[in-house]
Amino acid sequence: MLQHYTDERNIQIVISLLKAHGIKRVVASPGTTNLSFVASIQQDSFFEIYSAADERSAAYIACGMAAESGEAVVLSCTGATASRNYMPALTEAYYRNLPVLAITSAQHSGRIGALIPQVIDRFSQPNDLVKLSVHLPTITTQEDEWNTIVKANTAILELFHHGTGPVHINLATVYSQVYSVKELPPVRKISRIMRGDTFPELPDCRIGIFVGAHIPWPEDLTKAVNAFCKAYDAAVFCDHTSNYEGEYRVDFSLACYQSSGWKDLLPDLLIHIGQVSGDYPSYKVGETDQTQAVWRVSPDGKIADTFRKMTYMFEMDEYSFFQYYSAKAPGKRGSGSYAADCRDLVSGLLASLPDLPFSNIWIASQTASSLPTNCAVHLGILNSLRSWNLFPFPKGIHGYSNTGGFGIDGCVSSCLGGSLVQQTKIHFLILGDLAFFYDMNALGNRHVGRNIRILLVNNGKGTEFRNFNHPASAFERDADCFMAAGGHYGNKSSTLVRHYAEDLGFKYYCASTKEEYLKVKDEFFQSESAAFPMLLEVFTDSQDESKALQMALSLRNDLKKTVKDAVKATLGKNATRILKEALQRKNGYLQ
Repeated sequence: MLQHYTDERNIQIVISLLKAHGIKRVVASPGTTNLSFVASIQQDSFFEIYSAADERSAAYIACGMAAESGEAVVLSCTGATASRNYMPALTEAYYRNLPVLAITSAQHSGRIGALIPQVIDRFSQPNDLVKLSVHLPTITTQEDEWNTIVKANTAILELFHHGTGPVHINLATVYSQVYSVKELPPVRKISRIMRGDTFPELPDCRIGIFVGAHIPWPEDLTKAVNAFCKAYDAAVFCDHTSNYEGEYRVDFSLACYQSSGWKDLLPDLLIHIGQVSGDYPSYKVGETDQTQAVWRVSPDGKIADTFRKMTYMFEMDEYSFFQYYSAKAPGKRGSGSYAADCRDLVSGLLASLPDLPFSNIWIASQTASSLPTNCAVHLGILNSLRSWNLFPFPKGIHGYSNTGGFGIDGCVSSCLGGSLVQQTKIHFLILGDLAFFYDMNALGNRHVGRNIRILLVNNGKGTEFRNFNHPASAFERDADCFMAAGGHYGNKSSTLVRHYAEDLGFKYYCASTKEEYLKVKDEFFQSESAAFPMLLEVFTDSQDESKALQMALSLRNDLKKTVKDAVKATLGKNATRILKEALQRKNGYLQ
């Protein structure tokens, strides 16, 4: 029989990360469920293994070893009640802050409660037993592998996070008897850096900063990021909820939607700050093969591996991170044009934008650049947020969206809340009809002020489900009944919202065509204070919404066609053919 590592990938990951984090001492108790783990580490000279037949004694042995060495010690036991015997010693470890890692092997969690021998439920732990408990299932997909890598790293890091203490890993097994893996496949190690620790060297490569949803920035943080970008020729990739207004800002959503032309501008190292971003296409900034590693910076210290490439978690405020590396900069690197190059690409795409149908995207294209400064813009998810993220805002505008829970249920109330704090600032709310009617009762609140202006894009349904690239679009009009919830709330009534708004003291506007919208746009988006809150209801069609989105996603292809047509017109057909053949020969297509 081959005596190497097990072929069970989740067990391989745990073993590999124990080695990467320098954890070598293991106290193993006998059993079949933990056989794959024990047999694998037994043949690896890195590990220092001790045997203890009594799990209660084994756990206390681990306590003694951890107390004496100050290092983490691993426990390994089988299924059934073996892990229950760890509880007295783990309680001891909890109150003495001893870094003991209890790895309890287990069968598939679906067997819990099915009256199958040696299966117990380990998913709930007493409050004073361990700092953290994670379950690592068997791996069948890439998603499973990513989940296991993140959870295993998180568990190991927790042993020494905000003080030391015990941690639990419930490790599933399929009882594989194949031990044919001679070398452990590489596993990504995640390290946590805290203030006072030794910081890693910043690699000499192209650097980008990805900012998710972020509260408005204090001036010192903006200055620190600007200094960092100047020193390292970095770019800051943002959406309208990022709220960074420095000179290195890049609104890259429109570019990332295109099929080509933008990947050669992506960073090698991505620094991730902020919270959940609703700008789906811009996640490609960190998800493609170009980006090799992600450094996450956040005071919460959570291992939020959004891009599945995290190597460092910097548990600190963002200012401290950027100020440290700015001060350590060896001198200006690069040409200083990275952010400008990214913006130039976006500017070219915006310039090639065709005449879009009347839609949320068209409205954004006509309005975003002329929004009054020093206002707040609240965007409903998902269509409004996506549409307006395609177009840059002027400086001095704060953007918000309920991307944390990502529901449509509270955007009117959130806008109301913001408007009450800053009563001299105009708060615009842009949202669709389902989101509006879901939360419209907030407009009856007696605290509603005249600084609220609502742009309601009413297409009579959840138009998201009718977009050409949504899975529900395959059902065409049949999607309206239940998937897109069409026909509710007056079915695009021309009077329902008007009466409601006017009865509540709003000044009401409406538009059903481009011409009508342009006629009322300037008054609605004026920078001066108004005597009343305002509501502009715009009636669009889901087919036009889908077509506009499709056109916006195809700009790169259209741009190529425009260039090709221009060459033909200038050189003529024969010259075009000769040029084409010359290019093909150069690239090896013709011999």
